[in-house]
Amino acid sequence: MTPDGRMAPSPLLLDGEEQLIPMQAKDIGWLEAQARRIRATCVQMAYDAHEGHLSGTLSCVDLLVALFYGWLLVNPSRPRHPDRDRFIFSKGHAASALYAVMADRGFFPRQWLLRYAQEDAPLPNHPCAHALPVLECSSGSLGQGLGIGTGMSYGMRLAGIDARVVVLMSDGECNEGSVWEAAMFAAANRLDRVLAVVDNNGVQAVGRSDALMGHTSLAEKFRAFGWAARAINGNCLAEILGALADVPFEPGRPSAIVARTTGGAGVSFMQDDVLWHYRVPSEEELGRALDELRASPIHKD
Repeated sequence: MTPDGRMAPSPLLLDGEEQLIPMQAKDIGWLEAQARRIRATCVQMAYDAHEGHLSGTLSCVDLLVALFYGWLLVNPSRPRHPDRDRFIFSKGHAASALYAVMADRGFFPRQWLLRYAQEDAPLPNHPCAHALPVLECSSGSLGQGLGIGTGMSYGMRLAGIDARVVVLMSDGECNEGSVWEAAMFAAANRLDRVLAVVDNNGVQAVGRSDALMGHTSLAEKFRAFGWAARAINGNCLAEILGALADVPFEPGRPSAIVARTTGGAGVSFMQDDVLWHYRVPSEEELGRALDELRASPIHKD
C-alpha cells in the first residue's frame, strides 16, 4: 500500500534500491485509475494557474504512467543514483503531466503542485533543472531533447555506465532538423540504450501535424534513419507496457516508439480539438472534466 492507503505495484529490490519492473496484466486497472487521477490533477493545475497546453498534456499521461510506474529504473529517494535511467521530457510545454507523476512517485511533495507556474516556485510552466534539480535537464525549446539524450547515452558508454536513456517527444518537434541530426548520430554509434517515445497526437500549436508537415509516417522515418521503430496506441497502457518490455527492439539499434495518441485524451470536450493547445478551462469546464474523469487531483485529497 502507498502511504495514503492506495494499492501500489510491488517493486523489485536490487542491492537495496527500489527499482520497478513492467506491470503484470492484473495491475492494468490500477494504472488506468492512476492515469485518471493524473489527468484530473493536470486539469486542476491548468485552471488554478491559468495555463494552457492541456491537449498535449493529457495525450501523454498514459505514456508517463507506464514509464514511471512500470518501466523506468529510478529511485525518488536517490534521484542521482549513477545507474538510474535518464528520462528527458523534451515536450516541455506539457510540464504539468510530468510534475504530477513525479510528485505522486515521491520526487517532491505533492503540495508543490499548488504553486505550479507561480513566480519563484520550483515548478515553472516549462521544466527548469535550476528550479527543480531532480530533473535531468531543462526543456521546452522543442527539438533539443533527442540530442541531449543521445549525448548522455554516448557519454555514459564512455564512462562504463549501462543505464538507459528515454526521451519523450512531441510529434510537432519532429519538424526540427535537430531531431534527425540526433537520430543519425544515435544510429551511427549503435546507441541501443536510447529509446525515443513520440507522442503522436497529430496536433501542433497552429494546426494539425499532417496538414502542416505532410502525411508521412514517423515510424518509417525513424527506420529510414537506422532505428528500430514500432507504432502503437499510446493511450492504451497494455500496448505501451508490451512495447516497453521488448526494448531494445533490435540489438545495436536505438529504439523508437511512435505512440498514436489523442490530444486532450480522457476529457471528451477537449479531445482532438486544436484550440485546447492554448485554452484554459473555465470553472464550469473544470467541473465537467473532473466529473468525466471520475477522479480527484492528487494534491487536493
